[in-house]
Amino acid sequence: MHRRFLATAASILAAVIVLGLLWSPLWWLLILVLPLIGIGLYDMLQRRHSLRRNFPLVARGRWLMERTRPFIRQYLLESDTDGRPISRMFRSVVYQRAKQQNETVPYGTRVDTYRLGYEWLGQSMAAIDVEEIDPDLRMTIGGPQCRQPYCASVLNISAMSYGSLSPVAVEALNRGARLGGFSHNTGEGGLSPHHLEHGGDLVWQIGTGYFGCRNEQGRFCAETFRENAGRAVVKMIELKLSQGAKPGHGGILPADKNTPEIAAIRHVPPGTRIVSPPVHSAFDSPLGLVDFIQHLRELSEGKPVGIKLAIGRKSEFLAIGKAMVERGVYPDFITVDGGEGGTGAAPIEYANSVGMPLREALAFVDDSLTGFGIRQHIRVIASGKIFTGFHLVKNLALGADLCNSARGMMLALGCVQSLTCNTNRCPTGVATQNPDLYRGLVVPDKAERVAHYHEGTLVATAELLSSAGLRHPEALNRTHLYRRVSPESIRRYDEIFPYVSKGCFLGEDPPERYALELHEARADSFLPETCLTEIRDSRQPVERH
Repeated sequence: MHRRFLATAASILAAVIVLGLLWSPLWWLLILVLPLIGIGLYDMLQRRHSLRRNFPLVARGRWLMERTRPFIRQYLLESDTDGRPISRMFRSVVYQRAKQQNETVPYGTRVDTYRLGYEWLGQSMAAIDVEEIDPDLRMTIGGPQCRQPYCASVLNISAMSYGSLSPVAVEALNRGARLGGFSHNTGEGGLSPHHLEHGGDLVWQIGTGYFGCRNEQGRFCAETFRENAGRAVVKMIELKLSQGAKPGHGGILPADKNTPEIAAIRHVPPGTRIVSPPVHSAFDSPLGLVDFIQHLRELSEGKPVGIKLAIGRKSEFLAIGKAMVERGVYPDFITVDGGEGGTGAAPIEYANSVGMPLREALAFVDDSLTGFGIRQHIRVIASGKIFTGFHLVKNLALGADLCNSARGMMLALGCVQSLTCNTNRCPTGVATQNPDLYRGLVVPDKAERVAHYHEGTLVATAELLSSAGLRHPEALNRTHLYRRVSPESIRRYDEIFPYVSKGCFLGEDPPERYALELHEARADSFLPETCLTEIRDSRQPVERH
């Protein structure tokens, strides 16, 4: 191929020279030809890419196609129901609601209603006039040990840190939360001026890095926590144990996003890649976790304190339930993050293959709290690919009390799913720290769009409730949802996820499907009994003969 390239280059160069001699204006072609030949010669000599060494210049077409492939698919090839991780259908409805445009669809559904997994809400012949339902749907969060309960919207902004998002994106989200009367989760990156100066209600998330409440050694600092938790705009505290996009893996802030301002907020060195520890240093057992929750509640003067996690081993969550019962201390809320959750940066193995999906996780958490007899004390929040009113209704019916959305709110800000969140090159200025890019995001306009999207989605949720003959989300349950499980068969959600009776985990005869994990679960250790036995056995001295 080298000989062919050299021969072709020589022929083209000779042709240009001849044409230039015949007609002088054609000499300008050398401006195009000479750089291309130079690139080809460089490709022949470089040692990093074998394809370019074997096919000089031509092989660069592959990189061009790889670079443009996502945009060609998104804008020219994909249908309304295609597109990953979010289909064009859902992206479009978010954009339309954010801009207050017509969101109705003509000519019927584009969804295959006979495919496996298709889900729907069962409407009622005793439907209610939607005008009788207040679309400002709310739930009060705060258990028996909470002194400052919070009245929250059923749809709120999920955790996204300043660092992952640009400063103007954080400001627009917070202003939108203030305009719409819903809450804004800070993400584990800590409280920044962009969160605090615009009046939106905040859920302050505390991750394993303790950003915003850490000492010089990176461990929890009670004094700085007390100071920040006492702020009026901080309505709740969320202790993150894990997240759905990368459960068991610490949060990641790429070095090029770690600006001096972000580093100062997090108390870390600027310009370095920050990976949060995979586990907390403030506790190492379920009982320790429950004690730490109570400690945070006392330091925050009784504000609601909850935990966020992606479900992994069921026995570990059941161990937390046993610890709650033993101590008589409960979180005010539990945010369940599905394995389909999004993030700006995650290893593909974690994003694709670790953590329980939201539907199964929600039903499990709801059953577990009911089985321990403590469900009435704890609100459950669902997080994971929530964009429309039906997504809210589905998750509320499965066992959630409220829902959080991250990517829905990003789309309302103008995100175009360019899939460049981890590169610092987000073209819309949402997920970048590059001022040249985020200057294009106009905060007042995008704040209104976030508020409009929230309002439109709650109106759609109220309409679905009215069609089902219900007046409030609390009336939803698993009997209202159906799913196609085979070409010939449909099942109601309470058949797929049967309910458990209150307190049934506390007796000697728990439901069979939970018996093994309940037996393994220990309040004094996250590791199940079987793992502890294996560890103890492995530490025994080996007899040698």
